[in-house]
Amino acid sequence: MKLAVLSRNPRLYSTQRLIEAARERGHTARVLDPLRCYMSVSPDNFGVHYKGRALTGIDCIVPRVGTATTFYGTAVLRQFEMMGVFVPNPSDAILRARDKLRCLQILAAKGIAMPLTVFGDNPDDTDDLLAMLGEPPHVIKLNEGMQGQGVVLAEKRSASRSVIQAFSGLDANFLVQEFIREAEGSDLRCFVVGDRVVAGMQRSAAPGEFRANLHRGGRAEAVQLTEAECAMAVTAAQALGLEVAGVDLLRSARGPLLLEVNASPGLEGIEAATGADLAGAIVAHCETRVTPRPARKRRAKA
Repeated sequence: MKLAVLSRNPRLYSTQRLIEAARERGHTARVLDPLRCYMSVSPDNFGVHYKGRALTGIDCIVPRVGTATTFYGTAVLRQFEMMGVFVPNPSDAILRARDKLRCLQILAAKGIAMPLTVFGDNPDDTDDLLAMLGEPPHVIKLNEGMQGQGVVLAEKRSASRSVIQAFSGLDANFLVQEFIREAEGSDLRCFVVGDRVVAGMQRSAAPGEFRANLHRGGRAEAVQLTEAECAMAVTAAQALGLEVAGVDLLRSARGPLLLEVNASPGLEGIEAATGADLAGAIVAHCETRVTPRPARKRRAKA
C-alpha cells in the first residue's frame, strides 16, 4: 500500500508515528504538506501536483489537517477522494466535526446524551438565552476552538453576560453549555478506529484549572471504559462519518455525556498513557479498507 499523511509538519509526533507504523508494516509512506498541493479540476480530470510533480498511485491518505488550514486542507482531501483514494476521515466528516455546533446538532438528532447547550447571535437575547440554560456556572466555548482554547468558565450570570458580550463584539461564533460539576474537572478520551474503541484515557485538570486538556497542563492515565461509553463513542464517530476519532465524554450523574469529537486526535498523550500502538491500529484499519492493486505483469524475456 502506498500511504500518505497529509500534515503541515513532518516532525510532529502523530505524523512521525503514522509514517513509522506504515513502514514497519511494509508499506510505502510519505508526508504531504497540504499547502504545497495544487490541483486541476475538470469533468474528465482530477489531478494533484506536489512540488512540481504529479501525485499518482496513492492508495490511502491519512489526514492530519489543523484548524488553521481547514478550508484548503479539506479541499485537497476532497480532490484525492474524487481521484478514488481511500480516506478514513473524509473531508465532509472533518468539517462536520470541526464545527462544534453542527457536530452537536447532528449527534443530538441521533439521541446521544450531552450537556444542555444553547446558542444565539443577538446580544439583546442574552438574558433569555441564559434562562434557557439554567443557573451558572456556564461553560462558554468558541465554535471552532481546539485544545481548550476559547473555553471560559463563568461562575456567575453576570460573568456569563460579560463573556458573551465580549465574544459577540468580536463577531465570534460561540455556544454556551451547562457545567457538569460531578465530573470534577476530568473527562474521557475514547480513541475510535473503525467500529471499536481501541484505547481510552482519563484526563484530569491541573490545580486551579477546569479544562482537562493535556495542552493546558492536565494529566492523563489509562482508564477502563464501560460498554455504554464505548458504544456512545463509536456511535458518535460513525454518525459524523469518521473512521478515526477522539471522542471526549464526561461521566455524570445521569450517565456518560458527549463533550466533543476530534477528527484529528493526537497520538502522543494517549499512546504514552495507555501503551497502545494507535498508529499501528490506524494503518491496520486502512489495510482492510484499501483495495489491493493488481500485480504488474512482467514482460517475458526474449
